[in-house]
Amino acid sequence: MTGSLSAEQVRFFDECGYLCPLAGIPATEASSYADKLAAYEEHLGVEPQQYFKIKAHIAAPWMTELSRHPALVDAVESLIGPDILLFGASLFAKKANDSRFVSWHQDSAYYGLDPHEEVTVWVALTESRRENGCLRVIPGTHRGPNLKHDETYDPQNLLARGQTIRGLNDSDAVDLELEAGQISIHQERTVHGSLGNDSDRARIGLAYFYMPAHTRSTLGRRRATLIRGVDRYGHWDVDRLPRYDLDPVSIEELKSAWEAYRDRGFSQVAETTPE
Repeated sequence: MTGSLSAEQVRFFDECGYLCPLAGIPATEASSYADKLAAYEEHLGVEPQQYFKIKAHIAAPWMTELSRHPALVDAVESLIGPDILLFGASLFAKKANDSRFVSWHQDSAYYGLDPHEEVTVWVALTESRRENGCLRVIPGTHRGPNLKHDETYDPQNLLARGQTIRGLNDSDAVDLELEAGQISIHQERTVHGSLGNDSDRARIGLAYFYMPAHTRSTLGRRRATLIRGVDRYGHWDVDRLPRYDLDPVSIEELKSAWEAYRDRGFSQVAETTPE
């Protein structure tokens, strides 16, 4: 495969299920996006992340454009090939001294993708450290099955259903610390989460979900955006991209996608429980 990653980095990803840190966008650009999100909160009257889940890239044109940034897509191409679809995106933000967290989970148990080849690029819009709740992963878990998740619907949990894998040995967990603008990548089966923010600094990140064009949806016909290459398969309809920031049509679609994802009738795909 081509792309920006070295053969050693690709081998590490195949073995461990993540990469961190990687060069992304300039810190000043990342900061400008964090400022935009703060302005959106004032406009919307709620935290943007209440809506900017699953399909956050349709909330504003800059969110779509960031998903196409060569620093992100070149790295992704090294891992999944040249024909790349964007399945979605989510905003994860913690204010200063914010106890909210993300429990241990696997994206693969809920995304409804076949095969499980999706990779997530996490873009730090602020500095992301252990003390302010950076992303954490358990290396090598991507080589195992989808694990059973308990759905807690804990309001302190930033996940849609508070989905949690119980009984994990997380003694090998790794903190994915990033400077503003840097990125990390993890595989969809990699168990990951984050702690609360014990600092006086906000922690903001945008997660983009990329998959090879041959990926199928196991949950019926859905939408995606072609990011690079050619879609020779036609498994996905085309996303309706925003005309401008906070396009009302896009915001309503975001709300619908989020509520559907939270619907208790939408089942996880678990293959086993932790031993």
